[in-house]
Amino acid sequence: MPTADPSTPALDRRTFFIDGKWVAPQSSDEWQAIEAATGEPIGVAALGGEADIEAAITAAHAAGQRGDWAGTTPGERAKVLHRFADALAARGDATSELATRENGMPIGLSQAFNGQAPAHLLRQYADLAAATEFEEVRPSAQGSTIVRREPVGVVGVITPWNYPQAKALISIAPALAAGCSVVLKHSPDAALDSYVIGEAAEEAGLPPGVLNIVLADREPASLLTRHPLVDKIAFTGSTASGERVGAEAGRRFKRMTLELGGNSAAIVLDDVDIDAFVTGMATAAFMNNGQTCTGQWRVLAPRSRYDEIVAALAEWASTQTIGNPLDPAVTIGPLANERHLNKVRRSIDNATADGARLVYGGRRPEGQSRGWFIEPTVFADVANTHRIAREDIFGPIVAVIPYTDENEAVALANDSDYGLAGSVWTADEQHGLDIARRVRTGTIGVNYYLNDFYAPFGGVKGSGIGRELGPEGFQEFLEYKTIYAGAALLPG
Repeated sequence: MPTADPSTPALDRRTFFIDGKWVAPQSSDEWQAIEAATGEPIGVAALGGEADIEAAITAAHAAGQRGDWAGTTPGERAKVLHRFADALAARGDATSELATRENGMPIGLSQAFNGQAPAHLLRQYADLAAATEFEEVRPSAQGSTIVRREPVGVVGVITPWNYPQAKALISIAPALAAGCSVVLKHSPDAALDSYVIGEAAEEAGLPPGVLNIVLADREPASLLTRHPLVDKIAFTGSTASGERVGAEAGRRFKRMTLELGGNSAAIVLDDVDIDAFVTGMATAAFMNNGQTCTGQWRVLAPRSRYDEIVAALAEWASTQTIGNPLDPAVTIGPLANERHLNKVRRSIDNATADGARLVYGGRRPEGQSRGWFIEPTVFADVANTHRIAREDIFGPIVAVIPYTDENEAVALANDSDYGLAGSVWTADEQHGLDIARRVRTGTIGVNYYLNDFYAPFGGVKGSGIGRELGPEGFQEFLEYKTIYAGAALLPG
């Protein structure tokens, strides 16, 4: 059963949150959670099967049919969501530590994204919903037309392990604010912290069935994308997984938001301040140990300053503090699990095989005999055709690619199957904006890169469809209904 003390989350999790209750799984499968920094077990969680997913979907659909959430006013929902936010905030410190142990995220970053962001998102969308007019009356030839916005229905939220709490609430908060019911399928690699969301929802008094949480692997979870009672899928993951989710959901014409992979480009112009650029790359490329979908792992550098830029990146990498991410002084922690560490190692081997020059890193750090550690890594002499420039790396690696002029730099940035993020680094911000407008991507920064929760986020090409965050992210959970009325309904 869930712990009663919000400051000490239990590490033995053998129930699911379905229809407002903590229920035993119908599957006997379990997941052993491993601490990223030590490789040691930290807890056990039940893994659900299709029967558990079915029960969660049924509960969410029944809640929607009853209307005890969808039928409330936005202001009434906002009050509950603010209580939900308070309950998550009270657990924030413990949740941050737990998530760091699970996926290796440095604790300061975890406190921001796993401790503070979830409550912020709930409050943000609660207030937005309360301020939104859900019906508009327009004049028509026959009298009036009512344009109404209604909740899309049952939403299946499928989240990754890299920012587990923030990524869950990026979808859950606007979905609930819109009046939808939700089934959350959390990643097994962030198994334990998902229960915190259920505990907080229970404490806030969310009606039964409005939020349901089941931990499951890919195959049982695919029921969400196929089930006729699920109206929308909000998925974050790899492009390959997104293709499967999109194909399955598309067969039933489900609404979809797919936030997928990337290999974004940081365009360094020849007037760049090298120190400012290297400092900014800590966020743009190496944030969360490189385990961030917006990672700008391709650095496009002018030939006139190429060697200088490569040397500066290597110097930065060599000065990082690598170790247990629970230590606030640590800047680079471990990768999330051994499977992912092996994937990143393969990317390093592929880069070398393709002819790239390893300038720094690529090994297990000295003094780190346990856990899933890899040094921050810098490659030079990389071509845009190399695998390390084409694939979703998702690790602490940058590949420096030379260019001759700005037109070539923009062409190289756009020569990618992805289009999620990017950056331009220059002493002339206005010129940087001009370059940024030419890059085909969903988001891009000039002289820094950091997501804004009040602006839309998402990708183009293989990086996905739809938008999260901001008012645009709220609209993704609403459907438009047009009602033709014979009488004139306009005031006055």
